[in-house]
Amino acid sequence: MTSSTILQPKSIEELGVRRSLLEDLALKTLYLLGEISLHELVHHMGIGLAIVEQLFQRLLKDQLCQVTGMDRGVHRITTTSGGKTRALELLMQSQYVGPAPVSLDDYVARIHAQSVRDIVVTPKDLNRAFEDLVLDTETLNQLGTAVVSGRALFLHGPTGTGKTTIATTLTRLFENDTVWIPHAVEVDGQIITVYDSVLHQSLEQPKSHTHDSRWVLCRRPRVLVGGEMTIKMLDMQYNPGTRFYTGPVQMKANNGLLIIDDFGRQRVSPEELLNRWVVPLDRRIDFLTLAGGKKIEIPFDLFVVFATNLDPAKLVDEAFLRRIQTKIKVDFVTPEQFREIFRRACLKLNIECDASLLDDLAGIIDQEYKEPLRACYPRDILQQIIWEARYLQKEPHVDRESIAQACRNYFLTP
Repeated sequence: MTSSTILQPKSIEELGVRRSLLEDLALKTLYLLGEISLHELVHHMGIGLAIVEQLFQRLLKDQLCQVTGMDRGVHRITTTSGGKTRALELLMQSQYVGPAPVSLDDYVARIHAQSVRDIVVTPKDLNRAFEDLVLDTETLNQLGTAVVSGRALFLHGPTGTGKTTIATTLTRLFENDTVWIPHAVEVDGQIITVYDSVLHQSLEQPKSHTHDSRWVLCRRPRVLVGGEMTIKMLDMQYNPGTRFYTGPVQMKANNGLLIIDDFGRQRVSPEELLNRWVVPLDRRIDFLTLAGGKKIEIPFDLFVVFATNLDPAKLVDEAFLRRIQTKIKVDFVTPEQFREIFRRACLKLNIECDASLLDDLAGIIDQEYKEPLRACYPRDILQQIIWEARYLQKEPHVDRESIAQACRNYFLTP
């Protein structure tokens, strides 16, 4: 599914943000870039030439800028001495310089228009997305049901069974979906940046001059947080140096997938997270707090996946588990599944393997090292074989000797 192009507003009123904010942003941009044309100002602010012309006329009238020439039919301008002084004052208040922000109302409307709950998923889609993994039909059906619900999913089970891999693979279900993410949102004169070039996968942007460049066309977000997660990451991140906000992790994941890996091992306790997200998980809205204490309401439109190897019953209370509609235990694999995972891993790594050796490997793991069969073992053991072959400067080969040595390197000796 491809999101339709967002048309560029034709007036300051249609932009939805105050004229004074736009004038200040234009002046700061002009000061930092030096002498530029109005076309360049259009490019940096992401708004139309007609609006930039209005901003220029106001700055000219207030003697904050001056004309230095013409370029492709528009003025080239630079700041006056008074403009430089005013720009420095503005930069002391906020150092945000970039595309003009969108209004909170426009942001909320856009999130609702491209909701993650509107994703259509069928068994065929699940089989395609998880074709690289070895999962039984029941697990696939549980995953599909969870995605269709648009609610939270709890993946639990022993370590090394593939919970994180399953969670990240869910992204394939909407890899052809595109959404619009704003560079920034304005609330009461405060700027909140949302688009993150590290977290968001941007696509080729529309070439049309009628497109609203304040929005970035991206794939649905996939944000993964692990043990580094803190309670502060769930609220506005105010930078006292730049004096503007960065949206919290759940805001950046809106319309997409948020994976909380190794749940229970974060720097925020499960109880704190429960208290923080009781309302968002239940009502699909979130309340964020600005530095002055003002609270704003934004959509909580994301598919949250909790993955843990801890006992869910001991980790969180019943009220939290009730808000997570689907719980799936990802357990140890069967010998048949183990062999198939190993076979696929060999194909992916381009290593020949005698299928008869796989029973020997399963026996070594079970009898010598007293370990159950985990989904991660085939890949990890093959990596050991590859690393040893690289060290010995020979081609990797799976035989009884290399398997036995890989196991000695990998497992703790009983």
